[in-house]
Amino acid sequence: MPRMFRVIAFWTGIFTAMFYAGGMIQLSLLFLAQTVFFLGIGYLNLSERLYMYIFGAYLTVFMVGFTYYVTFLLEPGFAH
Repeated sequence: MPRMFRVIAFWTGIFTAMFYAGGMIQLSLLFLAQTVFFLGIGYLNLSERLYMYIFGAYLTVFMVGFTYYVTFLLEPGFAH
């Protein structure tokens, strides 16, 4: 399980580089924070159960944040 968190850190790092190259600085900083988080968690050597709890909490926070953004902050592009 620690290896999977390092794999996730690798892919979020790739997304960080691509967003930065595309000029999306704020989004690249968000993915950089996720990369550091996943890389740090990946080297802690926790139990399998704790890794699953951490990943579940991460998914919960993502879904709450995404739902808030889509519901209250997103301005639909088709309305213009």
